[in-house]
Amino acid sequence: MQPVTSNQQPATFRADLAGCFEQLMETYQHRLYSFALRLSGNAQDAEEIVQDAFVRAYRALERYPVERIQALALRPWLYQITLNVYRNRVRGKRVAVLSLEGRSEDGSDREPADPEHERPEQVAAHAALQAELAALVAALPERYRAAVILRYIEGLSYAELAESLSQPVGTVKAHVHRGLQQLREKMLVLERGDR
Repeated sequence: MQPVTSNQQPATFRADLAGCFEQLMETYQHRLYSFALRLSGNAQDAEEIVQDAFVRAYRALERYPVERIQALALRPWLYQITLNVYRNRVRGKRVAVLSLEGRSEDGSDREPADPEHERPEQVAAHAALQAELAALVAALPERYRAAVILRYIEGLSYAELAESLSQPVGTVKAHVHRGLQQLREKMLVLERGDR
């Protein structure tokens, strides 16, 4: 059982929701933003998704009894809310794809710049690889994309991943495996130049 925050007991969290929730937001906002950005491919959409997810989480915690808060696995719960907000927003929309220059369609950078002490050719090669990989991940079917991002980029365990996606552990393992398999196949095609 994971505590609600690292230093707050569930009863305290319930009694001082506003104060504790601010700490919760500071702890998870960057992780959830990164997840939403990788799902949506758009910085503005990612910000709105995370804001909406936090609003939904706050409203849910207002209603939850102390026992439910105590049993809450917070990290997968927040990822699940964020994923659900994303799914609700993109029904019927296409996913934005990155250009090979590492920028999304809105012109914003997907990743922070590499350290300046690296040589330019290393920076360029790394940026090109990151952009190609991000475009390949964005092109995966949503069920595989979410599983791969949560597992390998956000670092969730398979149990947390299953809870976040509301699926059995075996199903999420299969989705991660199939997603990685599709990525490998597409990378081989790119390496051969069969674009």
